[in-house]
Amino acid sequence: MTDALKRLSDEGVAIWLDDLSRKRITSGNLAELIDQSHVVGVTTNPSIFQKAISSGDGYEQQLADLATRKVTVDEAIRMITTADVRDAADILRPVYDRTDGQDGRVSIEVDPRLAHNTAATIAEAKQLAWLVDRPNTLIKIPATKAGLPAITEVIGKGISVNVTLIFSLERYREVMDAYLAGLEKAKAAGLDLSLIHSVASFFVSRVDSEIDKRLDSVGTDEAKALKGKAALANARLAYEAYEEVFSSDRWNALEKHGANKQRPLWASTGVKDPAYKDTLYVVDLVAPNTVNTMPEATLEATADHGEITGDTVRATYDQSRAELDAVAKLGISYDDVVQLLEDEGVEKFEASWNDLLKSTEAELQRLAPTEA
Repeated sequence: MTDALKRLSDEGVAIWLDDLSRKRITSGNLAELIDQSHVVGVTTNPSIFQKAISSGDGYEQQLADLATRKVTVDEAIRMITTADVRDAADILRPVYDRTDGQDGRVSIEVDPRLAHNTAATIAEAKQLAWLVDRPNTLIKIPATKAGLPAITEVIGKGISVNVTLIFSLERYREVMDAYLAGLEKAKAAGLDLSLIHSVASFFVSRVDSEIDKRLDSVGTDEAKALKGKAALANARLAYEAYEEVFSSDRWNALEKHGANKQRPLWASTGVKDPAYKDTLYVVDLVAPNTVNTMPEATLEATADHGEITGDTVRATYDQSRAELDAVAKLGISYDDVVQLLEDEGVEKFEASWNDLLKSTEAELQRLAPTEA
């Protein structure tokens, strides 16, 4: 084992685990990852919870109790998922205290079926923050058009937010604008801005998956030479946008009142094409004040053979623009790709949530006490 994870942390990249389950909490595995692998945060999503709860490991007693109480399936899922997030937040609380609230965070997502409903997203975010009741929680809100005003409103109420499912540079700028508008609302309401934190989850590997497929369809040598480059270029240009926005006069005015920068978070960092190195979306996205949330396999690969060579983002902006331009010149529409990925992202999380509803409902019915 190398000490690549420590070097990554030293470069200003916060290492978060993109996974959570009750077994991981109760076995001591999460505490071990914090202690030995420099993990300082956890992200969850509907797919992660669907996998964890469907495995049944550790959830039987709570499911039986919920069945006895005859709760609805929606309530049961919220009781189960918020319990896991609360317990994980308690394990990460020392990290939160040590980093003045920047890390030690656990994210939980609003019901993905609400992704296109602003008012319902706001109401759900407030409910989740109340249910978990831990200061080191981040409420995940998708970066859909309907999600943007919800981000502003929720930040304005002093609730920390993880903005998820960001694929396009234009939408990312809208997300940063929504965050700043939320901070301005919070300031006007007299809230302490230093207590509000946010990350913007910019998705990486899925961009390559979609664009590589289209490059294969083009089939030329020029097209093949561009495979595996678009996702990094896209993320690196997102960091350029971050540097621009968080050095602006608008930002500086908020920072004087204690506001925290909204850090870019690299999400979907597990490599989907076996032709690429398994640490690609970690070692080639090293930049200060970022977060990389990794599946456990990617975390282990980085620890084992990741080569951390310093900042691999800020000197690449011109090259990144050229690579995306080259993709566009082959007739591949960037706007079409990122919209498709956003739509698919929402649909996949909704499908996972629906699968979770079905499997949980079946368990509640199986465990329901028979009437005397």
